[in-house]
Amino acid sequence: MTLINIYLHFVNWLESLQLACPSRKYLHMQCPGCGMQRSMIALMRGEWIHSFSLYPALVPMLLLLGFALLHLKKQFAHGASIIRYGQVVVVILIVGNYIYKIINHQIFV
Repeated sequence: MTLINIYLHFVNWLESLQLACPSRKYLHMQCPGCGMQRSMIALMRGEWIHSFSLYPALVPMLLLLGFALLHLKKQFAHGASIIRYGQVVVVILIVGNYIYKIINHQIFV
């Protein structure tokens, strides 16, 4: 088995373990986090555009997480400020995407 096959098997395994959103399941409407798991799977498969269309905040969120972990290790001079501004950007993306879905009637499943 090649390394690529092992990776694809891992991604398929992760896809089979996706959790159902309680809001989507019981209220039949999407929550602000709906699409994140599917977006992560698409990103891991290299489907960047599809991943962005599912959940635009995922890549900035992952970059922010990576920077925050690096900041814990290296203690950058302005690291805390960068993390704060990064959080604001991620929240704006999440809320903006949710408002876009509400306006375009994509929130109800």
